[in-house]
Amino acid sequence: MSYIQAENLFKQYGAGEAAVMAVGGMSFKIDMGEFVAVMGESGAGKSTLLSMMGALNTPTTGNYSVDGLEIYQLGQDQRADFRREFLAFVFQSFHLVSYLTLLENVMLPLVTVKMSSKKKQALAEDALLRVGLNGKSHRLPGQTSGGEQERVAIARAIVNEPPILFADEPSGNLDTKTSQEVMDLLQSLNEEGMTIVMVTHSPECAGYARRMLRISDGLLVEDVPL
Repeated sequence: MSYIQAENLFKQYGAGEAAVMAVGGMSFKIDMGEFVAVMGESGAGKSTLLSMMGALNTPTTGNYSVDGLEIYQLGQDQRADFRREFLAFVFQSFHLVSYLTLLENVMLPLVTVKMSSKKKQALAEDALLRVGLNGKSHRLPGQTSGGEQERVAIARAIVNEPPILFADEPSGNLDTKTSQEVMDLLQSLNEEGMTIVMVTHSPECAGYARRMLRISDGLLVEDVPL
């Protein structure tokens, strides 16, 4: 059985004449350690698909499992536990807290975890080291560049070492050079064993992946190795 498995995922918003089909019955499998790019025009259903894969948006119909867990058969609390233990999220907007230091921002996912403050700080410092920001942990987000803020967002996402990372246009607000640096970082995380599913408009960013899912009008129209 594949690590991630979607079977006929369908998502509709509204009903009757006002109904809008966002995802129209997608089926695919992703193995552990893959790096998959999801591509398509704006409005194609990419972000809706990613939100369903991230256990954030219940499908109208269909089945979705990760490591044998049927995600949408879990209760809300169990689903939250699954997200915390299995998933990392990185978005186009960094969502950093402006009045917290970089270290404190990275520590946020550990707030509800039962461990000592010293251990939490050590994990956050290690995450910042992995993304190349050691020595800048006590700066505020406003004292860093856009690329550095995206690195902080990635450090925050991986601080509890989840096996899967979902990225939605992670380089969308960055210049070409900084985008390449962020993509190099994601590639490194994938080489360390993290499974990555990334939504992107950029063929250059998609080139870092090993496989592409192309979506059009809510349908999966192409599934090819890269």
